[in-house]
Amino acid sequence: MRNLGILAYKTGMWLTCPVGRRSASPLASGGEVLQLIRSGEAVTRADIGRITGLSRPAVALRVAGLLDHGLVVERTDGPSTGGRPPARLAFNAAGGVVLVASLGASRAQIALCDLDGRELARTDLEIDVERGPDVVLPLLMDVWADQLDGRPMSAVKGVGLGVPATVEFAAGRTESARVMASWTGVVIPPRIAARYPVPVFVDNDVNVIAMGEYRKAYAREVSDLLFVKVSTRIGAGVIAGGEILRGALGAAGEIGHIPVWDGGGVLCRCGNVDCVDSVASGTAILRDLRARGREVSTLADVVTLVRAGDAETMTVVRRAGRLLGEVVAGAVNLLNPAVVVLGGDVAERFQPLVSGVREVVYRRSTALSTRSLRIERSLLGPSAGITGCALMVIDHILAPDAVDAALGVVTPVTV
Repeated sequence: MRNLGILAYKTGMWLTCPVGRRSASPLASGGEVLQLIRSGEAVTRADIGRITGLSRPAVALRVAGLLDHGLVVERTDGPSTGGRPPARLAFNAAGGVVLVASLGASRAQIALCDLDGRELARTDLEIDVERGPDVVLPLLMDVWADQLDGRPMSAVKGVGLGVPATVEFAAGRTESARVMASWTGVVIPPRIAARYPVPVFVDNDVNVIAMGEYRKAYAREVSDLLFVKVSTRIGAGVIAGGEILRGALGAAGEIGHIPVWDGGGVLCRCGNVDCVDSVASGTAILRDLRARGREVSTLADVVTLVRAGDAETMTVVRRAGRLLGEVVAGAVNLLNPAVVVLGGDVAERFQPLVSGVREVVYRRSTALSTRSLRIERSLLGPSAGITGCALMVIDHILAPDAVDAALGVVTPVTV
């Protein structure tokens, strides 16, 4: 495993490495064998031979390569039908770490995860992303260095980053001409790879949150999900057929700048008027409450007023939910998701907002699209972004072709 990140980086894997799993065949490579072990389909050498049709020497060769690179471990504590129990193979999640960070407009979750995506260390920071990549990226890398806590650089296998901007995924380039201007056109992977020479992946923050929520909470139930993040800003991530829908250039899910009806003529930071981001986000709720004489400086202050049953606050929050519901209703008609998940600080704290969204979506979306639609609050909360970033990296660096490159395999060899 020690050379996986370096090999992938040197061969450009952070740009082209496929995510999908190939089905095992009589010529199954080491990477495909690893997939069988990770999924639990094969736990012994005999299982591998039975599923793939590989000969015993071929199985032994592939397993030896995976063991040598620390991708799998061998145990002898399994059941026995007499005599010595067969050696059982298991994926070695401790064989490396990935560095991940989920950035929001004002906060960041920064973590060290194992190769199963489990958090080993985590730091939450208040950070203004508008300070730009020259400030934010070095800060993230310094936090990762602290979290590594003496682990060698060879333990790092990949980096995953979610940013609150439109991202051209293949290039890792942020595109935010009118928002986050200092990030516009920045190609992030080379900046991080200069310090951590491993595969680096960058995506929109809501895309990674949506994937984390989907994979951990919904993947066994549904294939189509819409995640709407309502926090300082508003954005969405679309899961279609179990995969992130990014669109032609990575701009899918940018619902924050869709205008709403009767928004009051509020000028949005993007330059347009009555974007849902400008009338229903956490920032908008705070602004509207202050205009009504409420002394609120943070969302925690709003929570206090909601819990106290303050009528003015309930009115403002529910109106924000209804305005957001207009946009979500259109997305439901267009995408027909099985589940709409509402996450982010505002959605997770304010039931009146969620109720407002439900009210409008069920009234304005078509009967067929809402027949079995569920509208729910996030189950993972702030952990969804970390999970999604980790899975984004792991899916690529442990894809069969990436593993085969690390093992030095060009084409499968029959024995």
